[in-house]
Amino acid sequence: MDIINVLAKEFNIREEYSKNLVNLLDEDATIPFIARYRKEMHGSLDDQVIRSFADRLTYLRNFEDRKQTIIKSIDEQGKLTDEIIKKLDGAKTLTELEDIYRPYKPKRKTRATEAIAKGLEPLADIIMKQDKDVKSLEEVATPFIDEEKGVKTVEEAIQGAKDIIAERISDDSETRKDLREFLQKSAFITSVMKKEKEKKTKKDEVKVVNNADKYADKEGNDKASSADTYQMYDGFKQEVVKIPSHRVLAINRGENEGFLKVALEYNKEKCLEIIERHFKIKADTVFTDALFATQEDSLDRLISPSIEREVRAELTDKANEQAIHNFELNLKPLLMEAPLKGKTILGFDPGYRMGCKLAVIDENGKVLDTSVIYPTEPFKKIEESKRIMSMLISKHKVDVVSIGNGTASKESEIFVADLIKILDRKVNYAVVSEAGASVYSASKIGAEEFPDYNVNLRSAISIARRLQDPLAELIKIDVKSIGVGQYQHDMPQKRLTEVLDGVVEDCVNAVGADINTASPSLLKRVAGLNDGIAKNIVAYREKNGAFKSRKEFTKVPKLGEKAFEQCAGFLRILDGKEILDNTSVHPESYDSARKMLKTFGMTEEDVKNGNVSRLPELVADYGEEKLAKEVGIGVPTMLDIVNELIKPGRDIREEAEHLELRADVLGIEDLKEGMTLKGTVRNVIDFGAFVDIGVHQDGLVHISEISDKYLKHPSEELTVGQIVKVKVISLDIAKKRIGLSIKKATDEE
Repeated sequence: MDIINVLAKEFNIREEYSKNLVNLLDEDATIPFIARYRKEMHGSLDDQVIRSFADRLTYLRNFEDRKQTIIKSIDEQGKLTDEIIKKLDGAKTLTELEDIYRPYKPKRKTRATEAIAKGLEPLADIIMKQDKDVKSLEEVATPFIDEEKGVKTVEEAIQGAKDIIAERISDDSETRKDLREFLQKSAFITSVMKKEKEKKTKKDEVKVVNNADKYADKEGNDKASSADTYQMYDGFKQEVVKIPSHRVLAINRGENEGFLKVALEYNKEKCLEIIERHFKIKADTVFTDALFATQEDSLDRLISPSIEREVRAELTDKANEQAIHNFELNLKPLLMEAPLKGKTILGFDPGYRMGCKLAVIDENGKVLDTSVIYPTEPFKKIEESKRIMSMLISKHKVDVVSIGNGTASKESEIFVADLIKILDRKVNYAVVSEAGASVYSASKIGAEEFPDYNVNLRSAISIARRLQDPLAELIKIDVKSIGVGQYQHDMPQKRLTEVLDGVVEDCVNAVGADINTASPSLLKRVAGLNDGIAKNIVAYREKNGAFKSRKEFTKVPKLGEKAFEQCAGFLRILDGKEILDNTSVHPESYDSARKMLKTFGMTEEDVKNGNVSRLPELVADYGEEKLAKEVGIGVPTMLDIVNELIKPGRDIREEAEHLELRADVLGIEDLKEGMTLKGTVRNVIDFGAFVDIGVHQDGLVHISEISDKYLKHPSEELTVGQIVKVKVISLDIAKKRIGLSIKKATDEE
């Protein structure tokens, strides 16, 4: 297989670009570096496409390795033929390879291998030949009776031969391929509730991981082991080809927890017809009935169980990939939410018995003060709590209160809203997701960052900082704990981590990092760096003071030439002598940037003072191709440099919507059907999206209520963090369920 050519066709790119990408990846170039600084080599593909390219490259290489292993194995058996090689070369998937290899794969002891050991393979050949001149089956089977080999009767000889034939049918790659495709296209997946005595609940594994889980009785997302959770799947039946991913995962979870019995339902007669097309049975021979029975035995005993497992495994794989992709789609906008810069923030971690933890941070994230108050049950020290919090707000000139959305959040929000009404200073508040805050607080990173604060106060600090700079704070947490997906605890953890780490890497490098203030957690995500180098950078600046230029990076232990090439463009120096050090212009292109400025009579001082706003217009008039050639770089890189010179030090997240700041609180009991409100999208899932409308309980916008146009997935219209207008269309206060509609709210405008 010419992998480079295959990839070029699959990704619809020039073969030259495909070759360049393979070479860059093989040279351990990072994907952010390739996407940003080697655009001319791949036609300006974005990081997501390059990641898909890298994944596919790995698959194809594994495919080729497996094919060569199979060829070697069959050759060692002395059974390799040109026909087998041709079949292997024509295989497109690992499943097809394994089907072809199946007859030659070393087998464990089976009924067929036992029959072969008893010398019954020639009898199987005779039966499959179906000679019409043979008068009786017993006549051809009698010579194979051999008590020493364990064949005592004619019936045993015939049965052994049939077992061999059944396995041959099962091992035929074309038969298996056709049967698999038939089941994939026409089978139904079914489920029924098991009897009470059959249930094997795993109560120790119960975890409700996000808002989607609270709607488990609708879509099976809840980890809680309850029969009610899976009631909708009792008597469930849907075509394999149509079943959505979230239902596959819900059914799998119900089966794993012992509540559901799951099966595939399909037309057995059609399956037998498919087998008969490959293994023709002649009419009116002494072998006819035996062969029909053998085909049915092969289907029931050998083929169906394995094909059913394969079909379900493929369904699960696709569902897992969809869920992981969904998590990926949600995570990126969450990490890229606009930071709240230049504000003093009070982090408010709600609680009951242990009180509400407070932490004030300045505009740079430095902790100024901490405290604990008890405005909620069981203490309800409201006046004392107001006094303490008012003092903190006044003393440190707090601008915003960041409230975590966990336990006691609603009562805390009411308390804060009442307090800020009586303050002399204007203060707003925002409710932020506290998912993962407790994980961070008890983590090694949390202890290293704040050794002088206890676990509870670290949570309050994290809640404040995730409003101030979501990306810098959330990357300290295991991203699987952030809670913007479905079934993350059921996913293949290695694959999930790999994909989500890629999202984090892309986000960090898209934003860039200030090398003089970034934490080790942030620095290790920068292209070309790792945990060890990140810690060395922090140790270097603590010993030698702030970095003055990018050239100084190479003085950091273990940050060699390759690492410098990969990371330099993503690390910024805000107040250095060289203005280009505060941009994403790579040091390798500094000379080209200076030549370009000189062409139009500009200097780096003009860049620093913001006097280059006409640069895009000047470049366009001069001619992009002409200028790029003169300064010695490609057009894509040159245009990137132009954008950077216009706004040195810009944060691309500033273009995103800011989290809505509030000054008053709304309770679910205040809602009425028909009300129109503003909300923030918290989670986008397969069947809709959960929207925070400020009543503690997120409302559900079903996919059918997002838009008048047909949507394959809610992510076509919505992203996490997006501000949307919604209308309340259903309300169940007792069950705390809120049904929302975006399209009905839009229709009113």
